[in-house]
Amino acid sequence: MNIYENQNTKSFYTMAWMGFGLAFVGMIAGLVYLQADLAMKGFLAMSYLFTVTSCFTVAKVVRDRHESEKIIHKVESAKTEKFLNERDVIGSAI
Repeated sequence: MNIYENQNTKSFYTMAWMGFGLAFVGMIAGLVYLQADLAMKGFLAMSYLFTVTSCFTVAKVVRDRHESEKIIHKVESAKTEKFLNERDVIGSAI
């Protein structure tokens, strides 16, 4: 059984990584052909890499929070169901 209930298809996964690769290569090509001094190109490259790593980090944090909340909701539902089942047993015994 998979941990993820809504797992992406292989083609969507491939498309996402291809899009990332094309954007990354395009940015590098843009920096190479940019008519600017080395300091400006370095600043733009550093800013771009920081933005990319930040996006990956934000995506991971959002996913982790969502998975954590799903687990908490499952535990709360199980506790509620157990409580209701115990109440039904007590009510039917009376």
